[in-house]
Amino acid sequence: MNVKVKLLGVFRGLSGKSRLSIELGEPTVMRKLVEKLAESLSPKFKQALVDPELDDPRPNTLILVNGREISVLHGLETEICDGDEVVLIPVSHRG
Repeated sequence: MNVKVKLLGVFRGLSGKSRLSIELGEPTVMRKLVEKLAESLSPKFKQALVDPELDDPRPNTLILVNGREISVLHGLETEICDGDEVVLIPVSHRG
């Protein structure tokens, strides 16, 4: 199963890539895809992606699956299927 991941803003800078193709063994959920990305890319990428206090990417990241934000789907339990496109958009919280 292959999923395309598009990285914008700081995520592109930290990973050195604007697009990734992730091979997954079987259909999975967004939470598992986020964990795989956090493990496979740099520690700085993980720090930018996942809020350390909540262990959740949503405070830092707008996540789209096939153009729909995951909050209107099933959040981190949104199923990811072969050929899906996931877009990670950083959310800035600087005042």
